[in-house]
Amino acid sequence: MVAKISIGSSLYGALCYNGEKVNKENGRILGSNKIIIPVDGKADIGQMAENFRLFMPKMGKTKKPVLHISLNPHPDDRLSDQDFEILAREYLDKLGFGEQPYVIYKHEDIDRHHIHIVTVNVNEEGKRLNQDFLYQRSKKITTELEEKYNLHKAQREKISPDTPITKIDPTGDIKRQVANTVKMVGMRYKFQSMGEYNAILGLYNVRCDTADGRVNGREYHGLVYFATDDNGNTIATPFKASRLGKFASRTAIAGRFERAKEKIDVAPTKRKVADALSQSSGKDDFVTKLKERNIDVVFRYTDEGCIYGVTFVDHDTMTALNGSRLGKEFSANALNARFNQQPQPTEVAPTATVVPIPTPTNTTSESQSTSSAGTAPSPTQSQSAHSDSGDYDFTLLGLDLFQPGQSFNPDEEEFRRRMQKKKKGIRRRF
Repeated sequence: MVAKISIGSSLYGALCYNGEKVNKENGRILGSNKIIIPVDGKADIGQMAENFRLFMPKMGKTKKPVLHISLNPHPDDRLSDQDFEILAREYLDKLGFGEQPYVIYKHEDIDRHHIHIVTVNVNEEGKRLNQDFLYQRSKKITTELEEKYNLHKAQREKISPDTPITKIDPTGDIKRQVANTVKMVGMRYKFQSMGEYNAILGLYNVRCDTADGRVNGREYHGLVYFATDDNGNTIATPFKASRLGKFASRTAIAGRFERAKEKIDVAPTKRKVADALSQSSGKDDFVTKLKERNIDVVFRYTDEGCIYGVTFVDHDTMTALNGSRLGKEFSANALNARFNQQPQPTEVAPTATVVPIPTPTNTTSESQSTSSAGTAPSPTQSQSAHSDSGDYDFTLLGLDLFQPGQSFNPDEEEFRRRMQKKKKGIRRRF
């Protein structure tokens, strides 16, 4: 059995976390001490918080008076609700918190059922209880309970170089799986940016986001980890890096960025990607050929479906590389142009239309007749039509003789302009 102890300042936060599990039918309240439990079994979080305050009206100088403890038996230990409650009460008695106000919750949101205990480490006078060697004492107590009740002994999970990294199993212990994935990815792979880091984590349904802000006037910069499904949707409450371990912290990951710069050799990956790209007939074929070379490629798309980012994860060299690190021809822009080509409209050169000029006789009647027939609109009508339609072909019907045609010589025109400027300059002097 594994006991995990968190010491914090927010009593309401601990009660709310567990109360929501109960009220969403993902848990139940097994028992309490000095705290009133509703008859219907629901968690009245506000009333519970008030009960706690009645028994500890003075908080004194203790800044973190809340203990949030979880007891996690081995998955093969099948315990009843009564067994869980007996273990929790005996554990608290041996730890020295048996007379404190507390609530025992059972969580059933994952296959491995376990219990949480919320209590406080200050007495009614506001004095802090003995917390010396708290974790060592806790470990000794769980060992004694394992022997007394014939439970499986807790064994620390060992991670070897051969331990496979697998996708998150929603029915298992999600926090433990996320922690193991983050630890093994950090141990084995080389990456130099958050995008490359997330490209690897995403293969195993984990995502990492940066968290920056201010709390009580102080800046904080951390990381938050998410368990996802195959479509990238979050499937569990996110975990702060501090809940997983120091190996998951922003400082640790930034250190891996720096160390990777000296170790990464892009040449092997570049050769394989270039070879796959030269033989591929399209994007899907490119992805397939990369997998044959033990490389996963992660594309990032805009809402319009354009590729704006690409990362190659080479499982042979254990390296993640953004496309631009391999060369311009492997960048997101280059691959988007290659795989998302749109046929360009063929430009047709405008052709001059010659309209016969009417003879002076009967000009008005012929013009009216031509206009009513709808075959040759007047120049004014043509200008209006082009303006309304947004068509910027400036060839005006009936006036094409004044448009630059094959007889237009740009060199002669330039010479003429220079001569005009020269004449203007001479006139200005005189």
